[in-house]
Amino acid sequence: MAKKPKKPKIIRQIVGEYERKRGGEIMEKVKLIGKIHLVLRDKRGRIKEDRLIGNTITDVGKAELAGLLIVDVGGTAFDYIAIGTGTPTATALGAEATTNGGARRGGVDVTGTRVTTTVTNDTGQLVTTFTFTGALALTEAGIFNAASAGTMLASQSFSVLNVADTDTLAITWRIKIA
Repeated sequence: MAKKPKKPKIIRQIVGEYERKRGGEIMEKVKLIGKIHLVLRDKRGRIKEDRLIGNTITDVGKAELAGLLIVDVGGTAFDYIAIGTGTPTATALGAEATTNGGARRGGVDVTGTRVTTTVTNDTGQLVTTFTFTGALALTEAGIFNAASAGTMLASQSFSVLNVADTDTLAITWRIKIA
């Protein structure tokens, strides 16, 4: 049996560094990396908590993103941030907040942009601020594509974040495509 000829060095470098070959197909190494920046302030604007945490990209969120790539399939883009007091499941928050200023935010209350992390416009960013009218013990957050229910792209549980009446919580959520 004859040996396969070697690929030219430049092709080996490109394939080896950025892609891997499997079954004759060239496959890109693409992953989604999410980070949530939470900044809790009191009524005078003093920082009470400042956290940067990773998150989980859900399987249903990946499926919705795949649909958004294809005109014939389509989907609904993600523009809503929700917070809660439970533990997220694979598709929803465990106990989404609906009172005391913690109701899901979206549309004009959330600013969505693309920002540069490593290469130009490689990161989707959602920014919003919740203003509280009562106390909540927050432990979870999620990104959705609808004002209620909808598909959850990403979520994360975290150690309790106690908010009080007149506190504000600024959330900057980034999803990098790497």
